[in-house]
Amino acid sequence: MNITKANGKTEYELIEALKKRAGETDKKIVDAVTTIINSVKEQGDEAVREFTVRFDGMAPKKTIVEKEELKAYYDEADEQFKSAIVNAKNNIYDFHKRQAQQSWMTTQENGIIMGQRVRGLNRVGIYVPGGTAAYPSSVLMNAIPAKIAGVKEIIMVTPPGEFGNPNPDIMAAAYVAGVDRVFLVGGAQAVAALAYGTEKITKVDKIVGPGNIFVATAKKLLYGVVDIDMVAGPSEILIVADKTAKPSFLAADLMSQAEHDKMASAILLTTSSDIAKATAKEIERQIKFLQRQEIIEQSLNDYGEIIVCENLEQAIDFANELAPEHLELCVEEPLKYIGKIDNAGSVFLGNYSPEPLGDYYAGPNHVLPTSGTARFFSPLSVDSFIKKSSFIYYTEQELANAKDDIVKLADTEGLTAHANSIKVRFE
Repeated sequence: MNITKANGKTEYELIEALKKRAGETDKKIVDAVTTIINSVKEQGDEAVREFTVRFDGMAPKKTIVEKEELKAYYDEADEQFKSAIVNAKNNIYDFHKRQAQQSWMTTQENGIIMGQRVRGLNRVGIYVPGGTAAYPSSVLMNAIPAKIAGVKEIIMVTPPGEFGNPNPDIMAAAYVAGVDRVFLVGGAQAVAALAYGTEKITKVDKIVGPGNIFVATAKKLLYGVVDIDMVAGPSEILIVADKTAKPSFLAADLMSQAEHDKMASAILLTTSSDIAKATAKEIERQIKFLQRQEIIEQSLNDYGEIIVCENLEQAIDFANELAPEHLELCVEEPLKYIGKIDNAGSVFLGNYSPEPLGDYYAGPNHVLPTSGTARFFSPLSVDSFIKKSSFIYYTEQELANAKDDIVKLADTEGLTAHANSIKVRFE
């Protein structure tokens, strides 16, 4: 990895380079996805089957996996895997249940009643990648907050694996997370089917979950027809480290994100030149033992950097400007700085809170804003699966007391019919 010294310019040029990495989607991809969406909208299941055969090689033996069948996959799973996903599920549930909101109502002495009704969405679709990028953890992270929110039905779509069969680990995770039905279909055609509905696949209110560029593009194009979680860019980690950090830990954590994708970014900010050099050496040593070495090398070469800062304040200022998906504070007193981090998807405190802890197990959601959007977006949560309605009740007397103000505001805006709606009640 390249080592540079912070000078107020070089590090901010890096931010601009990273923004370009998550720029506009190639027009050819947009056109291809648009064709798929329109075909599914018009031809339904026939188009879904056609695209599944074209992109996955064959149609699955069966399209739907019902809830009762999911338990069979769980029962047959490796015992250690079952224990791990159940423990992870419990942690994720415990964290997210604290986010649940309640409906409320207030009654005033003059008879006015106002309030807010909170309830879960009716039906949500979860996209889960299959094949080589099969992530059971994503099933838990997407489904559990939806269950807590009170979503009535959770549908999962995932590409059929080899020979048209589902990935058994994903099916087991779906059972643990409380998914109601699974459809063995993937790609942009699955997203379109969830958005518009087909004879087999029921229309949903919201689509969440990660996918490749075609899936992400489909979600982006269909936003408005259906709600989505976010348009996720390449994964990223930023580590802030002082002289007390352990280079072997830092190197391992940087590569844990770099292995996701050749476009993933992994950046280390440190106040110690010795730590910077030692971390670079550790990367060279550890990478030899990792399966996704080629991906890691390209990611670190293209979007990785080690920057030596004058002090932690400078590093934190940069972190807030970058607004990373994952931020590790590998410093002597991490809790001292948590209140100064304004822009980050998820923050990991200390040398023994590595990013994979959050990816799989601790409880906070791993669906996080990327590409600097942590400045204004939040992680997936129970709030992502609810809708709110307000309600108002006024007595005749209280409307009379307010009518002159309302009429004045309506007349000021030139909306005389609004004003008349008030006036007519008192003529």
